[in-house]
Amino acid sequence: MRFKTTTFFVLAAAMSAIVACSKDDNNPPDNTPKADIQITNNATLGKVITDKSGKTLYFFSMDATPGTSACTGGCLAVWPVFYSANPTLGDTSLHAADFATITRTDGAKQTTYKGWPLYYYASDAAAGDTKGENFNKVWYVAKPDYTVMLANKQLVGNDGVEYTSAYVPGKEVTQFLTDDYGRTLYAFTPDKFKKNNYTKADFSNNPTWPIYEVSVIKGIPSSLTKTDFDTVHVFDRVQLSYKGWPVYYFGPDAMTKGNTKGVSVPKPGVWPILNLATLVAPQQ
Repeated sequence: MRFKTTTFFVLAAAMSAIVACSKDDNNPPDNTPKADIQITNNATLGKVITDKSGKTLYFFSMDATPGTSACTGGCLAVWPVFYSANPTLGDTSLHAADFATITRTDGAKQTTYKGWPLYYYASDAAAGDTKGENFNKVWYVAKPDYTVMLANKQLVGNDGVEYTSAYVPGKEVTQFLTDDYGRTLYAFTPDKFKKNNYTKADFSNNPTWPIYEVSVIKGIPSSLTKTDFDTVHVFDRVQLSYKGWPVYYFGPDAMTKGNTKGVSVPKPGVWPILNLATLVAPQQ
């Protein structure tokens, strides 16, 4: 009887092993390497760019000069750089052309996305943490779908003069709205609430002050209020508005990150930058 019982258990164990092996054969482990760049969906912030392990990557709004990083020295202990020589992409909404590499002043390499150098935040202990969002109002999670971003930089007009946020000559780092590539956005003071008074019906003056055309408002930094953004129809096109102000680029900025030449044209204050201090546009 003892022999039969022992035999039963041995046979049962063997069958269990066979079944387990069969299941493993039908569902082999996925050993495919993860792409260097991923997109995760954050319940609060929406789409966020991460590394292959799910660690959040960040933009620094002080990085408003193309090809450079303003985070140096002790800053790097808190905000380590992200670098991948040839990053693989884990989402079809990402495009290889938007990624590049800069050489920092310390000689290290750093990966950029849409011109923004990418960083980690040292206090993000686990995958999915976003503790660096809106840190000091200059650090923001990297997103693939920003409609607007923020930059911090000295304003320099088309006349070569440095201006303060009050549009008088002087030195001051000013924060202002940009598009996702860091290109400066402006308002036109003669405009009214959601009323473009500049653009001609044939768009012949659009190359000088191109309207910022958007159909859907997507990502914005969390220091901004999404309800401050809307759109306005300008003839057959759709233009972004902020606090009622139709939003423009300046043609001579040459679609270059951080250029602010428009602040002095035709005189300082006529085409102001936009930021948190911007007042609501006057009603018609």
